Amino acid sequence: MTRRAISAALTLAASLFGAALVAPAAHAAACGDQVIGNADFESGTAPWTGSTAAVVAGTSAEPAHGGSRLALLDGTGRTHTDTLSQSVTLPAGCSSATLTFWSHIDTQETTTSTKYDTLAVQIGSDTVASYSNLDKNTGYVQRSVDVSRYLGQTVTLTVTGKEDSSLATNFALDDFALTTGTGNPPPPPDSTRTPISPAYTVNLTSNSTGDTWTGHQSVTFTNGSATALPEVYLRLWDNWHGSCPSTPITVTNVTGGTASALSVDCTAMKVTLPSPLAQNQSATIGFDLSIAVPDGADRFGRDGAYSMIGNALPVLAIRDGSGWHLDPYTNNGESFYTVAGDFDVTLVHPTSLLTPATGTSTETTSGSTTTTRATASKVRDFAWAAGPFAKVSTTSPKGVRVNVYSVSGISSSSANSMLSLASDAVDVHAGRFGAYPYGELDAVLDNNFWFGGMEYPGFVLDLVSNVALPHEIAHQWWYGIVGDDEYNSPWLDESFADYATDLYRGVTGAGCGITWASADEKLTNSMAYWDAHSSRYSTVVYGYGKCTLHDLQRLIGDTAMANLLKTYAQSHWYGVSTTAEFKAAAQAAAGSTDLTSFWASHRVVG
Repeated sequence: MTRRAISAALTLAASLFGAALVAPAAHAAACGDQVIGNADFESGTAPWTGSTAAVVAGTSAEPAHGGSRLALLDGTGRTHTDTLSQSVTLPAGCSSATLTFWSHIDTQETTTSTKYDTLAVQIGSDTVASYSNLDKNTGYVQRSVDVSRYLGQTVTLTVTGKEDSSLATNFALDDFALTTGTGNPPPPPDSTRTPISPAYTVNLTSNSTGDTWTGHQSVTFTNGSATALPEVYLRLWDNWHGSCPSTPITVTNVTGGTASALSVDCTAMKVTLPSPLAQNQSATIGFDLSIAVPDGADRFGRDGAYSMIGNALPVLAIRDGSGWHLDPYTNNGESFYTVAGDFDVTLVHPTSLLTPATGTSTETTSGSTTTTRATASKVRDFAWAAGPFAKVSTTSPKGVRVNVYSVSGISSSSANSMLSLASDAVDVHAGRFGAYPYGELDAVLDNNFWFGGMEYPGFVLDLVSNVALPHEIAHQWWYGIVGDDEYNSPWLDESFADYATDLYRGVTGAGCGITWASADEKLTNSMAYWDAHSSRYSTVVYGYGKCTLHDLQRLIGDTAMANLLKTYAQSHWYGVSTTAEFKAAAQAAAGSTDLTSFWASHRVVG
């Protein structure tokens, strides 16, 4: 597309905190100190290095946040990178460390879905936050990042803004601070994931076309942690598709707690409980819910008469040893991290609309209205679709009811071919990893899906493809049954699902090679890193990820690898996988073969 550059007067710098760890300095600052030098840019450029020409005086078009100077990078409207960096020392023994800065993001991009120009925040190889043209705002916004894990280290902060070939984006930065807390370090965090055992009850009624749903939702949950639970967070993921504060998911009239304003780009809502829950105590919150499906063939979107409604129901966030997981939405992959729970969902809709959904469904029709009740146990999310689909069904040899729903334009021969493929794939995957526990599997076919395919428990969205469909069905085990933190460890489901697809298709992975693009690139990087390096996401997480598992199979043997995956799945059934746990299980399967060098060469860190 043709894109114009923003005038130099409005140019600004995007920033990335890349931190190379070195030995602690001899004279560390004291707890309570702010440790960034010339944090407001009022004293010239030192000790910042890099694109120091971007440190400029403010103008009426782009004023400084405070004082008269700021960092103003990018905004050229062409392929361009600016960086600023400095070395700082964080004292040891402090209670906390917090990095803050003020940013103003201004862009000529008009997209609401694609990150063309990026601003990432890194410490070392850790990308701790990232922003883009999608985060444009009016005036300055303060950003805050917890960097307590770097206490006692000397790190290099690097601010890097990257712009693509056209349409300028400015990232204006000012008034940095990296402040350490006084007092003693906090006790080790409670690593127990909580809240647990969520039970969701949902009653929704649609409009005549199935793209607007209103009703009520409640969730009962238990605190599984020895640490009291004073609040919970609801994740309203699909609000990313809106323009915060105008959102497609609306929660009102909250009961059972006090709701705070939406945060994390309107994708999180804190609900403070009347009193903190002690371990094993339970509570219920409820709220009125409205869902407006936007235009577009997306995992949450409307393609003509067909609405795809993934991630629309608010779900509980997880608190664990890292605190509350309130990661941002990513459209490059997934951000979703939940414990397994139960859903009882009632959908009232015109009889002309079919509603494939997570779980097992029963339908009751009265006149022109149908009530669909879908129930699902031990699932991490709930999704459905609505539209005048064509439907074909079968039962797999192992007893799984498989339904394929097609939009207009999908031929009956294609639908039946995908039905046979889905029936076979679900049984073959079950033979490798453990019996499919949900009884029913729905696949919705639409060749307009830009993303290829998307997985939900017992429900997948897909193209007509003999590769994509087995991949999404493999996710029923790797993400659905064996959960993971999809934002911070995307390889644990995508690499495993792609490897499972290769096994299903008889692909051995012989000759697959891995060539790393940089020292910071690792298989186990988070979506924050991949959002800042989106052109490498698929190559590494899908391609290099399955290569890593093929290489592991060649190293430890076919039988040991098959046993490893099946026993690992069983030991994490309805639980959560971590990189450290998989590495430990693989080492046990490898016996006397030391996998240390294998993990290092394949950059599996954790």
